Amino acid sequence: MKKLCVYLTAVFFTLQVSAQHEEMPGDTSWEKEYRAAATRINDLVHTKLDAKFDFSKSYMYGKVWITLKPHFYPTDSLTLDAKGMEIKKVALVKGNSTKDLKYNYDGWLLHIDLDKTYKGGEQYTIYIDYTAKPDEVKVKGSAAINDAKGLYFINPRGEEKDKPTQIWTQGETEGTSVWCPTIDKPNQKTTEEISMTVPAKFVTLSNGKLVSQKKNADGTRTDSWKMDLPHAPYLFFMGTGDFAVIKDSYKGKEVNYYVDKEYASVAKKIFGYTPEMMGFFSKILGVEYPWVKYSQMVAHDYVSGAMENTTATLHQESAQQDARELTDKNGWENTIAHELFHQWFGDLVTTESWSNLTLNESFANYSETIWSEYKYGKDAAAAENLTDMRGYLQSNSAKKDLVRYYYANREDMFDAVSYNKGGRILHMLRTYVGDSAFFKALNLYLTTNKFKSAEAAQLRLAFEEVTGRDLHWFWNQWHYGNGHPQLNIDYSYDNATKKCMVVVKQTQADGNIFKLPVAIDVYEGANKKRYNVWVENKVDTFTFSANTKPDLVNFDGDKTLLCIKKENKTLDEYIHQYKYAGNYMDRREAIEFAAKNQKDAKAIALLKTALKDKFYELRSLVINNLDIENETVKAEMESTLVEIAKNDPSRLTKADAISALAIYNDPKYMPIFKAAINDSSYTVAGNALQVLSIMDSTAALAEAKRMMKEPAKGNLLGAITGILATAGDESGAELILGSFEKMPVSQSKLDMVGTLVSFISNSKNNETVKRGVSDIAELRDAIPEPYKTQIAPILNKQVLKPLAQKKIIDGLKEQADFILTKLPEEDKKGF
Repeated sequence: MKKLCVYLTAVFFTLQVSAQHEEMPGDTSWEKEYRAAATRINDLVHTKLDAKFDFSKSYMYGKVWITLKPHFYPTDSLTLDAKGMEIKKVALVKGNSTKDLKYNYDGWLLHIDLDKTYKGGEQYTIYIDYTAKPDEVKVKGSAAINDAKGLYFINPRGEEKDKPTQIWTQGETEGTSVWCPTIDKPNQKTTEEISMTVPAKFVTLSNGKLVSQKKNADGTRTDSWKMDLPHAPYLFFMGTGDFAVIKDSYKGKEVNYYVDKEYASVAKKIFGYTPEMMGFFSKILGVEYPWVKYSQMVAHDYVSGAMENTTATLHQESAQQDARELTDKNGWENTIAHELFHQWFGDLVTTESWSNLTLNESFANYSETIWSEYKYGKDAAAAENLTDMRGYLQSNSAKKDLVRYYYANREDMFDAVSYNKGGRILHMLRTYVGDSAFFKALNLYLTTNKFKSAEAAQLRLAFEEVTGRDLHWFWNQWHYGNGHPQLNIDYSYDNATKKCMVVVKQTQADGNIFKLPVAIDVYEGANKKRYNVWVENKVDTFTFSANTKPDLVNFDGDKTLLCIKKENKTLDEYIHQYKYAGNYMDRREAIEFAAKNQKDAKAIALLKTALKDKFYELRSLVINNLDIENETVKAEMESTLVEIAKNDPSRLTKADAISALAIYNDPKYMPIFKAAINDSSYTVAGNALQVLSIMDSTAALAEAKRMMKEPAKGNLLGAITGILATAGDESGAELILGSFEKMPVSQSKLDMVGTLVSFISNSKNNETVKRGVSDIAELRDAIPEPYKTQIAPILNKQVLKPLAQKKIIDGLKEQADFILTKLPEEDKKGF
């Protein structure tokens, strides 16, 4: 599963909400409850489901045949997870007949008395007739999953004209048991058949292969899907709607993309690397893609980023990007890789318990780095690695173990530790053992545990078998421990002894001392000598012979350590590092140091050189950190910025350069801006329009009015609506309000709050203001927990309340009164 972090930026505030669970002060009871893997009394063998949907009630009428066997010990009873259902019949299947069984149901668990005591391995089949009522079930979600009712009816009665009618499911962690009675635990595996009866115009998707379709007399169709290989219940999937299905293939296997019909023409531009990814991952793992097909569906109102249902991944609608968005880059490509990698790590081999979630999510997270390295090179991979490392370091998660047997709720495991930190741990492990051993160990782990569940120790055993090394120290430190090293690194040289010295101090406050294999590179000119050392004490000193003072001593030469570090390098050393050490992080560190010293001519020269760096993200890093208020910097960079604004191969870097040129406020660059307004990239066009609004607001308003008639997204939509809002132009009401209303609860919608507030704050049209205020209130109420608790008070106190105060000052009492109706009583004080 790919989780989402939510960022909210508005004209009144900037708020980042981290995807972490915060325990209530004083509530530490959860710390004492050991979260064991589920005891296996009965094992699932096969599940056969017949599902019919009632769109008017959002009900599913289900009939399920579940074949099981006692795991080892004899048993005369069975307990199934079955949340919020109406149970009509429970029976034992005997050939072509059934025998009713006694059962007890508390609305959550279904306890069944079997007809006899069954021996270990002796199979039996249970039949259950039931109704699933997902909208009547209340289940807590998580940072990765903002709701957990399992089965979702989207616009089931067609009341929302701009939203399609769809049904889809979300099983992780225990949502499948809202719509299918089962043993809803990750250490269970079962084969599966699912039949769905849907309106004939709809298509369906489920696990495995579509084996039959039957037209019914009532205008419906029944599609039957079959999954011959076992997988965990949380990976069961049903999806249906009026999708376009774009067909692709991989080695004769079906690869399909289910998208809204308006995105059919670009579906392969979004998902088209999927077959190449399947081939690449199969090759590096030495395990061929194990399932019969691979399909991907894009759902409306999805409660997560994406979900790796076996053979049938579900994505949220942000995956759908039009051709102009894709000119910048495919913003969903890493998610596509992430979910595909789960087909091995999570689906083929599954964590035995949520405590060991790292076996699913850390690997999927790291696959994004692996894919970037293969497809776009080492710089792209290192950039992805840094982004994920910072995501962990900024998450305030240092006290959490990677493998966690104590937690408040299983949903809490879906955090920056299981994802980001775990991925970085795999990166360090790969560096330590080497590529060949790393991927051979993954192969051994997968082949040994395929179609089974596993825990972190089994991964260790695979690595020990391949490398011949005892790796308890690594697992104890990184998998079963918490935190990360904080390092102070001092470099010095003694002319008398001809020795260079590196002193490494571990300064983490918790007193935990890490054992770190590290490469230290010593440079004389372009020549590098590498020393492999171990940092394993509070203070370690490493001494190396050198006839002259080295031009650079570079700690962690491969830049793979998960740590926070401080170094006493000079500007000259960073310049040498940029030129000769040369990997992404080496160059980035040099750029960041130079950016802090832009009064130094050498720093300016380094930044000017870096404006032509081979990697577009570093060119953008330079642009966005230039101190163009400094006249020397301004003069030195001008010609290069112009060249980038005209011709850079990256649309994103080109857009950054266009924005930077605004500071020059020079009419001679107007042709660049006016040409860029019509660029195919929303980012380039949007930045150019924003610059034009600074230099010629009248011309910018005219362009915004012209462009509002055409589809716009991203920076361009933001520029158009921002200009219209600032101008108070009522003709932009439908674009601003309509665009806001069409967006799902997402980063983009939260980012647009500022524009909407700016517009309605200047509007005298009562209906426009009421509509806009209602939109903000609806967004506030739709934000899922745990974010809602933090964001809703800010929307009330720092957006709606000041807006009401402004309307009172402007003499617009009717508008102010309406705003007050959307505020809670405690925020109405003072009016």
